[in-house]
Amino acid sequence: MKNIMKTFTTALALIIPTFASSNAVFASFDMEAVFPEVHCMALNVYYETRSSNMADQYAVADVTLNRMYDTRYPNSVCKVVKQGHQHASGQMKRNACQFSWYCDGKADKPIPGDAWVNAQTVAWNIMEDGMYRGLTEGATHYHADYVEPRWAKSLQLVGRIGAHIFYRWEK
Repeated sequence: MKNIMKTFTTALALIIPTFASSNAVFASFDMEAVFPEVHCMALNVYYETRSSNMADQYAVADVTLNRMYDTRYPNSVCKVVKQGHQHASGQMKRNACQFSWYCDGKADKPIPGDAWVNAQTVAWNIMEDGMYRGLTEGATHYHADYVEPRWAKSLQLVGRIGAHIFYRWEK
């Protein structure tokens, strides 16, 4: 698997300068099929932080990984991202997911463009290279700075990065 990733990284390094001003590389590459866990992370970063700064994007990705490594949560990025309550039919209950975008009733197909390319880059960098891993100091929760969820009082405040406030379980 490492050889495949090295080959992929090398290919991108050679191709990206040619297409630097367009999204042709990512538009033609099916990340979901080849790297499904990175794709799930990219979706989460995209929908949670696409209008925020890069630090916030890496922080949300870090929280997603913190959850994956915490025994209280599922053990894969895709399962963490898609965690929520389901109807008996198997369909997700609206507004009953860990990450609100996943069950808000809207289509989960990113719009091709800079925000989607940035989300994919953040996902790849944190998952494959460990870039900025640990940024949130073990946070497993966050919320947008304009809401005050009840659960926040029961957790230890880590701090604010971009448009989100981060928390972790008490040590």
